[in-house]
Amino acid sequence: MAMTEPCERFNPNCATKPALPAGATYNTEIKSPIPYSGSLFKSDTPWPQPVASWTAGQPVTVKFQPGGAAHGGGHCQFAVSYDNGKTAAVVHKVMEHCFFNGASSGNDAQVLEYTFTLPAEVPASSKAQFIWIWTNAIGNRELYTGISDISIANSGGSTSYTGKTAIYPNHAGYDTIPEFNGDYSTGVSLYENAASVTVTSGGSYAGATTGHQRDAVSSAPVAKVTSVDYSMTQPVPYSSDVSGNSPSDVASETAQTDAPVYTALPEASETAQTGEPVYTALPAVTATPEVSSAAPTSSAPGGAETAAPTPSSSYCAETEAPVSSAPAPAPTSGPTDSGSSCSSGQAMRCATTGTGFQQCVNGSWITTQDCAPGTKCQSDGSGAAYCG
Repeated sequence: MAMTEPCERFNPNCATKPALPAGATYNTEIKSPIPYSGSLFKSDTPWPQPVASWTAGQPVTVKFQPGGAAHGGGHCQFAVSYDNGKTAAVVHKVMEHCFFNGASSGNDAQVLEYTFTLPAEVPASSKAQFIWIWTNAIGNRELYTGISDISIANSGGSTSYTGKTAIYPNHAGYDTIPEFNGDYSTGVSLYENAASVTVTSGGSYAGATTGHQRDAVSSAPVAKVTSVDYSMTQPVPYSSDVSGNSPSDVASETAQTDAPVYTALPEASETAQTGEPVYTALPAVTATPEVSSAAPTSSAPGGAETAAPTPSSSYCAETEAPVSSAPAPAPTSGPTDSGSSCSSGQAMRCATTGTGFQQCVNGSWITTQDCAPGTKCQSDGSGAAYCG
């Protein structure tokens, strides 16, 4: 859903609208919900001039764009602001059945305009904002908002207006209103218990703000996030799907657990003979009671460092370590001198003692890496080695 009167920022579908400010473009996704985190509005840049002129104490009409998905209705707030939406005081509400005449499971709006009286105390300003906020009844837990730039006249000389602070359910930092499931009173208490806020034509305010604050009084259940975003860079939207993480994405376990410690692998290199990636078999996964130190590195041309396989468990990019019930082959002996030349891509060989292995990196055998305690280096003669 999207507001067309007064025309919200930068809706291309309004009947009348100002020219775009320099560098701005029309929002072709204007009917979409706002993201879970970040700005409360689709644009924080105002129109270069007011899109409507209203008078305090007089009727005003708000219209919406046809063809939007109305999601069975829900709760709508209409508010005024004088500081670009940072603080907003509610001037009208439509609870439970916004866009409908009553309970509905439909997606096509029955009501596309609302007329109400703008409170007589709303201060005059040539740079005020009108805000619409909608929480849908059916479907994904989303939040829809629109902000318009308006001018307000007030012949009574009022310099401030006090009303309920606008709230933004289903947005980061606010309570989540669950799907109504036929109970249209769901979440109504959040609006009834919202704190009061006083706004002035100069942009100052007193009381609560619409900044990212959770309402102090709430009887609505809060949705629980069941999926985990390992990046932890922002709150996880309810629709996130983080299944299927590759082993390199899995966080290392703490030293108190017996879980395996996963180590990032070097990228597969291409061989001069085939041009195909070569993947090296690595040690099987074993539980480690302590977190091992950082993996040793070897210098590559240009000063880059390449992580070497560690005795702790690792995953190969495409091939896991071989698992077999047959007796392990006897360790294959081989030279232990590091730095000698080799030419088999990322081939590996066991040390003569059988307690470690070497890898061919950039044409040289790197220093022997020890196997985990209780394991010995095994080789099947094909250029792969593993500890088991």
